[in-house]
Amino acid sequence: MKQFLLIAFCATSLTAVAPVAEAAQIKRACLASDRSAATRDRCNCIQRVANQALTRSDQKTVAKWFKDPHQAQELKMSKTARDDALWDRYRNFGQMAQAICS
Repeated sequence: MKQFLLIAFCATSLTAVAPVAEAAQIKRACLASDRSAATRDRCNCIQRVANQALTRSDQKTVAKWFKDPHQAQELKMSKTARDDALWDRYRNFGQMAQAICS
């Protein structure tokens, strides 16, 4: 789960759509993580993928998962349509990040 989160966080979009300060939420969380795979280049890549695949609000939520991956699990187990939609966007983001940033 932690590796999936790292890859997902590193898979940010290739084009920035959010202001720089807000767009870097995933990158900052990625760099602050204690994972050895969290290199500057990979975290930059993940942020670019996130900008493409996730809304600013999604990125804010997902960035918190770096410190507390259990929050991701709670959202995954939630039964609300809103949480299901976020989980689907997050899974798509993770797959894109893995393909682009590995």
